[in-house]
Amino acid sequence: MSAAAARDRTGWLAVPAVAYLGLAYAIPLAFLLARSVTGPDGFTLALFAKFFADPFSWRVIGNTLRIGLLTTLLCLAIGYPVALAMARSKGIVQVILLTAIILPLSIGVVVKAFAWQIVLRRDGVVSQALVASGIWSEPQRLLFTEGGLVVGAANVFLPFMILPIYSVVKLIDPRLTEAGATLGASPFYRFRKILLPLTLPGIISGVAFVFSMSVSMFVIPSLLIGDRFQMLATLTGRAFLLMRDEALGSTTAVVLLILALSIVVGSTWIAKRLGKSA
Repeated sequence: MSAAAARDRTGWLAVPAVAYLGLAYAIPLAFLLARSVTGPDGFTLALFAKFFADPFSWRVIGNTLRIGLLTTLLCLAIGYPVALAMARSKGIVQVILLTAIILPLSIGVVVKAFAWQIVLRRDGVVSQALVASGIWSEPQRLLFTEGGLVVGAANVFLPFMILPIYSVVKLIDPRLTEAGATLGASPFYRFRKILLPLTLPGIISGVAFVFSMSVSMFVIPSLLIGDRFQMLATLTGRAFLLMRDEALGSTTAVVLLILALSIVVGSTWIAKRLGKSA
């Protein structure tokens, strides 16, 4: 049997997954897209025109982008050093770090969100720590604030930033930075000129993962900030579950989908550009 024939038969292994995605994802998504451009007289973009003409819609889009950006930046600031430490550690230390990162993924998002409700309230651990450090003069409530939402979301999505960066750093030869040191380069210069450019593909992948999940999260903002702060995902859920407004729900869902796809396509394009220039 030729190699080309073997490759052709190997492609059939993907058929079950493709069939499942088609039934469970593509077909419902097609119905959702069709509902957003269908009116009493057939095809129309009136639902989108009505949505974008409302100042409240732009405030919801702004909330979504702002929370997604802040959550991504916080995950990157915390996750990048952790990924470097994991990649350079050895033996039992690396096993402990990997377990600490992966084990929380087995806990449901709802459980984590309820746990953060306890942590972020006025008498919670965060408030007491800030008062003890002198940053706050008296206990304050972080629950039902944007800051509390960003902290809680970053805790949930942090592994999705660490693991892509870790997988890239693991492939980098540590002798590259050692060679820079022997040539007299400072630690900051070696980081800026050697390590950071080589880890950009992992950073872009982590940013795409975290930002896409942050803008589309529903349970976390529902439990940590409530209905008074609307994001596109929570507005979509509210439209379908409470308001029974399929037109609004399908419109906001399509806007959210386009936003998430733009991030994925943009990050893929940047990753390819970096790959060609490397």
